[in-house]
Amino acid sequence: MAASARRLIRDTLINTLPMAILLGISLRYADRPFPRWLKWITAILYGVFFAGELQAWWIPYVFGTTPDRTARYRAMFGKTHAFLPERNGIVPNTMHVVLHSATLAALLVALRLVTMTAADARQPAHGARMER
Repeated sequence: MAASARRLIRDTLINTLPMAILLGISLRYADRPFPRWLKWITAILYGVFFAGELQAWWIPYVFGTTPDRTARYRAMFGKTHAFLPERNGIVPNTMHVVLHSATLAALLVALRLVTMTAADARQPAHGARMER
């Protein structure tokens, strides 16, 4: 197996396994409130995951990167759909823009869950009708 194929498999496992384990643990609590430790782990994992996305895509896109990374991204993603303009030799493809947007949304929800108090959880949603 070529080194690049091994690296791709390794990177995929590193990115997938923690989230798959988190999903499995979360499903155990689908019918009841998440314990506080699970809320924290969820927020931390999504924070780390999003930081990795920033480091892998958005920082190189905005500030530039090495010619090696630019060539690698072109080889892997050059023929995929993208709607953003190319900058510094890199253009995040549509799939990654959607993935990173979803990760950011999940991180914000996880942070809200961590900071939510029991009283907040009992409050009706803004605009929700209260029964009398």
